[in-house]
Amino acid sequence: MVGSAIYRKLQKEGFNNLLTRTSAQLDLRNQQAVSDFFEKEKPEYVFLAAAKVGGIIANNTYRADFLYENLAIQNNVIHESWKNGVKKLMFLGSSCIYPKLAPQPLKEEYLLTGLLEETNEPYAIAKIAGIKMCDAYRAQYGCNFISVMPTNLYGYNDNYHPQNSHVLPALIRRFHEAKISKASEVVVWGSGQPLREFLFADDLADACYFLMEHYNENHLINIGTGKDLSIKDLAILIKNSVGYEGKLSFDSTKPDGTPRKLMDVSKLHKLGWKHTIELEEGIGLAYQDFLSKQPD
Repeated sequence: MVGSAIYRKLQKEGFNNLLTRTSAQLDLRNQQAVSDFFEKEKPEYVFLAAAKVGGIIANNTYRADFLYENLAIQNNVIHESWKNGVKKLMFLGSSCIYPKLAPQPLKEEYLLTGLLEETNEPYAIAKIAGIKMCDAYRAQYGCNFISVMPTNLYGYNDNYHPQNSHVLPALIRRFHEAKISKASEVVVWGSGQPLREFLFADDLADACYFLMEHYNENHLINIGTGKDLSIKDLAILIKNSVGYEGKLSFDSTKPDGTPRKLMDVSKLHKLGWKHTIELEEGIGLAYQDFLSKQPD
């Protein structure tokens, strides 16, 4: 989802010498394969958006995979970028890097000031390592490697897997299937009380392009909207967008995760970038994309 959004943005800006590989074509966990790719292609700029990602259940279930595979991807790409003289690299992390009970909204300086949320700790540790790796290569070798931390993302080409997807696409699928089957009720995991922030992937791509041009500092910078809402209110928005008319209930036996994850985006706003796609519009766009990928 993120990689395709960045690709569309670069095309829109007139770039045509774009190097891309699917995971089937290039396994970024494979050190030799990544080394061979960089040696052959010699990219000048790298957007490192590749990662093993998933929702709260996937993060908690595949703890070893999320830690090992993300560390392998980052280590290989960042190291080979240095070895092959990449002019600038952007590493994309996640808002889950911040402590579970950090003050809200989440400022960049809150990194490593407290314990992480248990369910996604392995993924968060991998992403923190990526941030520190970019800073270390900058400090030791003078590399212009930057780290950006997006909030929760959704949009075109999202993952709608019934168990392993994130909350917004999972709810789109659940409400759509309930609408088609005329189910009387949709049950949403958790209490509905946690607050979450959501950014459309094409807005993220626009921010990444902006920061690739204008941000050249160590440490990280947040990317988000600076606005959040409860999971209950999100579910109601999606229910209305999909057109499901049944009952909505919440299963409080399922985990809620972090109580709140709102990004402080004042650093980004001061540089001159703000999002343009509001949540209600974005959900409509995402639902249309979901429908376009359904079998006839």
